[in-house]
Amino acid sequence: MEDKKEILLTQEGYQKLEDELEILKTVRRREVADRIKVAISFGDISENAEYDEAKNEQAQVEERIIKLESMIRRAVIIDESKIDSNVVTIGSIVKVNDMDFEEEVEYTIVGS
Repeated sequence: MEDKKEILLTQEGYQKLEDELEILKTVRRREVADRIKVAISFGDISENAEYDEAKNEQAQVEERIIKLESMIRRAVIIDESKIDSNVVTIGSIVKVNDMDFEEEVEYTIVGS
């Protein structure tokens, strides 16, 4: 059963998902299909490691496509201009001073 929980994203985070999905659907699917065709041309697929590897890769690509489509459907884009800079929340960029190493480290708070 598909998770119905919303996913909070910045516009930039949402665009990254869209871009990855587009690459998977256009470029990666074609690359994997070509690898499968080449592997089939080697003959007997019952003992064909190239074919097995390409089919496994195809399953991984399709699984990622399904996951991304689900995430995009459930995405809620947060308006970064309305984020209170006095409260740490999703989308916040937090700077922390590491006193041991005397350096400043920056973190972006992301959702799960």
